[in-house]
Amino acid sequence: MKNSLKAALLSGFIFPGLGHLALKQYKIGIVLIITSTVAVVVIVAGAVRTALAILDEIGAEGVPINMDSIIAVANEATTNSGNFVLNTGLIFLGLCWIFGVVDAYRTGRNIDAQK
Repeated sequence: MKNSLKAALLSGFIFPGLGHLALKQYKIGIVLIITSTVAVVVIVAGAVRTALAILDEIGAEGVPINMDSIIAVANEATTNSGNFVLNTGLIFLGLCWIFGVVDAYRTGRNIDAQK
């Protein structure tokens, strides 16, 4: 398998930066892994914060818990809460992922051409 394809697949299907590590481009690989991990942590923290707010609101209403009340509270919590941090984390992770795949493929193609 060509270096370019292997690197792009590792970065695309596993995690951004792994393709760079396979190409022995350690600095950019580690930077991509760290930034992507930070974005994932921000996303998970935002999702947990939203889930806890939903649980608090369901418990505070004192109504019997059924699927309709859960859906109503979840819809209200996700539309009313400022999900700026969550959306920013998702966009940042997506950009890191795209950059990781494209740059790993480009770097791998350059290495393949030198052989």
